[in-house]
Amino acid sequence: MSSMAFPPVFLILSIALFSINTKAQTNQPNAIALGSSLSPNDNTTSWLSPSGLFAFGFYSQDDGFAVGIFMLSQPETTVVWTANRDDPPLSSKATLELTLNGVLVRLRTDEKNQRREQVIIATTSGPASSASMLNSGNFVLYDNNSRVIWESFHFPTDTILGGQNLTSGKNLVSSKSVSDHSSGRFLLGMQEDGNLVAYPLNSSYASEESYWASGFYGYKSDLYLNRTGFLYLQVRGTDFGRLSQQRILADGSSAEQKNESHAIIHRATLGDDGIFRLYSHYFWSNKSSRVVVKWLALENKCDVKGFCGFNSFCALEGKEASCRCFPGFDFVDPNSKSLGCYQNFDEGHNCRENEASESITRYNITGPLENVSWINYPYSVLPLKEELCCKSCLDDCNCWAVYTSANECRKYKLPLKYGKRIEDITPMAFFKVVLENSNTPTHVSPPDRVNPEISVRSKNAPILVLASSLGSVAFLCFVFALSSFVVYKHRAHRYKKLLDSNVGLAEDFTLQSFSYDELERATDGFKEELGRGSFGAVYKGTLVLSAGSNKAVAVKRLEKVVEEGIREFRAEMATIGRTHHRNLVQLIGFCIQGSRKLLVYELMSNGSLADLLFKRIPRPAWRERVRFILDVARGVFYLHEECGVHVIHCNLKPQNILLDDTWTAKISDFGFARLLMPNQAKLSTEVDGTSIGYFAPEWQKNALISVKADIYSFGIVLLETVCCRRNIELNVSTGDEIILSSWVYHCFVAGELNKLVEDHDEQVDVTTLERMVKVGLWCVQDDPALRPLMKNVILMLEGAMDIPIPPSPELPHLAS
Repeated sequence: MSSMAFPPVFLILSIALFSINTKAQTNQPNAIALGSSLSPNDNTTSWLSPSGLFAFGFYSQDDGFAVGIFMLSQPETTVVWTANRDDPPLSSKATLELTLNGVLVRLRTDEKNQRREQVIIATTSGPASSASMLNSGNFVLYDNNSRVIWESFHFPTDTILGGQNLTSGKNLVSSKSVSDHSSGRFLLGMQEDGNLVAYPLNSSYASEESYWASGFYGYKSDLYLNRTGFLYLQVRGTDFGRLSQQRILADGSSAEQKNESHAIIHRATLGDDGIFRLYSHYFWSNKSSRVVVKWLALENKCDVKGFCGFNSFCALEGKEASCRCFPGFDFVDPNSKSLGCYQNFDEGHNCRENEASESITRYNITGPLENVSWINYPYSVLPLKEELCCKSCLDDCNCWAVYTSANECRKYKLPLKYGKRIEDITPMAFFKVVLENSNTPTHVSPPDRVNPEISVRSKNAPILVLASSLGSVAFLCFVFALSSFVVYKHRAHRYKKLLDSNVGLAEDFTLQSFSYDELERATDGFKEELGRGSFGAVYKGTLVLSAGSNKAVAVKRLEKVVEEGIREFRAEMATIGRTHHRNLVQLIGFCIQGSRKLLVYELMSNGSLADLLFKRIPRPAWRERVRFILDVARGVFYLHEECGVHVIHCNLKPQNILLDDTWTAKISDFGFARLLMPNQAKLSTEVDGTSIGYFAPEWQKNALISVKADIYSFGIVLLETVCCRRNIELNVSTGDEIILSSWVYHCFVAGELNKLVEDHDEQVDVTTLERMVKVGLWCVQDDPALRPLMKNVILMLEGAMDIPIPPSPELPHLAS
């Protein structure tokens, strides 16, 4: 047999053997019976495959546990699949059970062994009768006829194993890190055209955003990894003998396979660095093992777009890649430099001031920074030489970087995306920074920054003379004012002392003050935890009122006593004490006793909107969902325009929308945002993992934050409530459905809005559905100027205002 004919025949034999092996494994003696259970605290924490090389069960994740499939290799286990990978870690009290409905995790909530169920793996057709952890690394569920009705191979995370394939429309999403298996920053997807392409996860998925592609095209192609280590692309349904219809990416097989003293397992994984690799794991009978990288898609990590975040560039140091900030930027997180950089000064409103204010803030051009590139398109290309190009950038508020070459000047806005160092490129890059003598914070040079070579400053002698004259007059006025101040100093001191003694009462007169002992008794020693947020845990309690009746409350115990926690606590006190609205969670009182700081809220007995939409079955009815949307809209409108102090929530999401005993939706946690004062340029807030996807693009662009940021978040919440699914969903049938706003827009344009609700609702008012979708699409526009104010949002939702056809929204930018 010729060498050219060997691979096709070998593939046919491999698939035939795989089919026989799978059928034989349905009657494995290690079948897992109904009612079997696992617990992190028991001797049995996982179910093993017959070979003992794979296990399904609990493994350590952060400060808790996750459920998944892992390879029991030395010196540590290798996780190949994780269930519900983006959910919080499970506690040590979790119990995993095999039931008729699939594999469930049960969480004990109190000492009486009352339990709450959360589905981890669900069957797709009929009741389950048993399960098996196969030698292939595939965990399967069987029905009464020993037919496979669910298998982990159909829901890959970041890995495919020998015998597994990645079908058209399926994706691999990298893990955050080697130890954190939640969704990371990169995606490898089988496109409908058959091309296997890698992108940054939160990109536009345009061709210029990809950083690796197979270059193989064929309608409905699949990626296969067979048990002998061949990784190849195959057009589904074609003759295996036609090499023109397949492409072998890698051959992980080895002569070592002929040695029967060890076993070999092959896996292909999209790493947390974005590189797709093929590994071979060797296991010997003496329980030793080793792993070998057989193939990798890219050698240079800097070729991975998104390896370094926005406004930074990737540079190789030997064989290692590192991220560096462009001049004028600092790392968002110095401990995680891949997250990108932000401007280390606030240009505020100074750029657009008139010429008379040029002395307030002056800019400088620094450079050149050679051999760097980014993928942004210039917004302006001018026939200017280097010096005039830099001068043009200084005079342009939109310009923050330029490329100059010959007589061409290319100007760029922020952010700068996917920067990297490339040797021997002709254009030179210059950047706009703040002069060190300006009133804004000075810039700290990154490692590759060079000394400024070009500086353009405003020089206007007449204005300087006038300033000197005015300065003399101002000095005389100052002397007079100082004299007056000395005369009335004792009065001012007395007034200040009086004001200080009453300011706390002025702010807090509507709130009740509790002692720590009172709240400890009310919560029975902080026994029943309702939830946990960025600033601490929330406990259920009961207050005894003066009339002898009881009132159920929720007590938030702030666990951060550092300066930031205290500042946020005072902001919430001052803000919530002044707000009263039907759709806002009411703050009842507070406790400040030494380092102990607590808040007392009205109890919201029906949990959060997130639980109702994403976890409970059946989903809420259509009319209820419409009512929830209007409740949230009215609450946001009150915060923005009706309350005494205008507030930007800054962290609006379904987890922060709670439901009382009448199923009224109320907004919580708005007090942690700063008050929106006139001329205030920016806001800041603490971002936790559940906030990803709800932040407006201007957060990442370092732009001004206004009420329009809340409008964007409301738009995401609206679309999630309409569709009863999360904004970002990886377990979907096609790649177009991953990003909710993009999928909704495609359904809207195609006139297929019924697809958004067909899985969970039978009676939907089509007119209302279209109105909701159009409002949501307007709210999630990338440009804040296109988003409507909340007053108009309510009018459109109620049908009192016409809604124009919305343009296509940009894909959402995730907060890093």
